[in-house]
Amino acid sequence: MITSNDFRPGVTIEIDGQVWQVVEFQHVKPGKGAAFVRAKIKNLETGAVVERTWNAGEKVQDGHVDRRQMQYLYENEGMYCFMDNETYEQIELNKDNLGDAVHFLKEEMNVSVMMFKGKVIGIDLPAAVELKVVETDPGVRGDTATGGSKPAKLETGYVVKVPLFINEGEVLQIDTRTGQYIGRA
Repeated sequence: MITSNDFRPGVTIEIDGQVWQVVEFQHVKPGKGAAFVRAKIKNLETGAVVERTWNAGEKVQDGHVDRRQMQYLYENEGMYCFMDNETYEQIELNKDNLGDAVHFLKEEMNVSVMMFKGKVIGIDLPAAVELKVVETDPGVRGDTATGGSKPAKLETGYVVKVPLFINEGEVLQIDTRTGQYIGRA
């Protein structure tokens, strides 16, 4: 058990048998009445984000999430295979388990697989990944970074907006949280 005063971004709690992660929180101490904690929490299984309030110091069930380092091996007919780096045990996850993470997975990439009560609830990717451009319009000499953007298809099939000077074959850094271009690798 933890108290609502212990909330920090990333803390996991259990509500009605489901695991939630604190996205942001705020301690509120009004002029009248008791202090309370307002938090935005995300359901790690469904991805739903809700806002809830608790009295300051109210006890909440701790949601223990196991994180295991695994390596992404391959994709076969919509199933994505991962191997545990310690036990070499393999698991297969479908697109529903992975969500938008499928756009950034490269073979042999290490990820953190999150498990709650023995069930996989998702994966944590690195903050940024390096992906190669496989298809885009040719870059034009003299174009600057502020001169607009064009779509570029990456090696995973994901399409991202990039500056006009980017060419096919270049390796780019992509933010896995927003899916946006960061810069050249």
